[in-house]
Amino acid sequence: MILDISVVIVYAAGMLLLGWYGMRRARNQEDYLVAGRNLGPAFYMGTMAATVLGGAATVGTVRLGYVHGISGFWLCAALGAGIIVLNLFLAKPLLKLRIFTVTQILERRYTPMARQASAVVMFAYALMIAVVSTLASGTVLQVLFDLPFWVAILLSGGVVVIYSSIGGMWSLTLTDIVQFVIKTVGLMFVLLPICLYRVGGWDALVAKLPDTAFSLTTIGYDTILTYFLIYFFGILIGQDIWQRVFTARSEGVARVAGSLAGVYCVIYGLVGALIGMCAKVLLPDLANANNAFASIVQSALPDGIRGLVIAAALAAMMSTASAGLLAASTTVTEDLLPKLRGGRPSSLGMARTFTFLTGLVVLVIALIVSDVIGALTLAYNLLVGGILIPMLGAIYWKRATTTGAIASMALGCGTALVFMFRDGLEANTPIYYSLSIGLLAFVVGSLLTRPQTRATRIA
Repeated sequence: MILDISVVIVYAAGMLLLGWYGMRRARNQEDYLVAGRNLGPAFYMGTMAATVLGGAATVGTVRLGYVHGISGFWLCAALGAGIIVLNLFLAKPLLKLRIFTVTQILERRYTPMARQASAVVMFAYALMIAVVSTLASGTVLQVLFDLPFWVAILLSGGVVVIYSSIGGMWSLTLTDIVQFVIKTVGLMFVLLPICLYRVGGWDALVAKLPDTAFSLTTIGYDTILTYFLIYFFGILIGQDIWQRVFTARSEGVARVAGSLAGVYCVIYGLVGALIGMCAKVLLPDLANANNAFASIVQSALPDGIRGLVIAAALAAMMSTASAGLLAASTTVTEDLLPKLRGGRPSSLGMARTFTFLTGLVVLVIALIVSDVIGALTLAYNLLVGGILIPMLGAIYWKRATTTGAIASMALGCGTALVFMFRDGLEANTPIYYSLSIGLLAFVVGSLLTRPQTRATRIA
């Protein structure tokens, strides 16, 4: 274990060093929030893929593969499809706007009130994204190194909070590139081949698992549909993803490199599901399927190599945690704080301070929440149920009004919360009913009020 711990410590130190270098490059607000809008194809692809594929996509997909077989890849497939559509069809108008947050779109189409109302929903979403990945990284450290849960959370999350706070998007970009390489090598070229070898090869895997494990629909058509409703549309409107789009040097960079990142997400999902299937053969009696990833790493890999794969897993989780953290703090400093300060814009120092404070909130929540997939579903249910309808209306319906948008946000989020409480976090009803109620409220509220004369066209 000494060798494994050494590898992880070197990795964490490297992340902090890159965070310090990112701080040197973040000389103004635009550098801190969107890396100066100057990322080329390699950096853009790496940071986009690293942002999406975090704790839920890694630990969660292995768990889904353990339970449902190859069809567990659909979670990552939905994320990847969203990335492809976003970069092919929405990146061009987004880059022309030269904005910092998703909610600025709603202000242009409706009023500042719509921007601030949606910012509250976006903050809750981004905060939970950071919590999910912090929780996942803490779980991995807890299981593998036999640490107390709170110590594991503070160690893994603390590194993220420090490098995100000091360097902003430049720190995230530099760490994301390293994390992208580490997790690609660690999961695709180390863990999966070793797991297949331990099982006895592909033929042995096929022989030892039921046929349903190799069906793409075992997870259920309703679950696949829900994944696309939640994650596909969530990618299209999530602040953490849009903030990455704003870093692209040009439309061409976003279109080509972003599409490649989407394809990578689908492949990553297939790899994760296969690792879960191998874990099902090697460790058939796990008491908690959420520990499938950590358990297979602990049992299947030798010392040293285990440390590399742990670093790969932490890389995936930390990249998404930092993206959610910066997205949440950006929503506060760009959308909510100026209203409280009489319209005065936030400074670079203020952005750093609120990123750090938001990070502390993330750590506290991560010590309370326990389910990775459930926490991710909570975040996306609130985002899609509350903001998808008003956002689409802002772009495609001239008759849309602020009253309709705010009513849709309030009732959509409220409905999602009610059905999540009643039916559980992983039920399909929250997203179905929240979208239905939100759409009805949006249409009725808009038809009963007059459109704003100051509204501007989005695309």
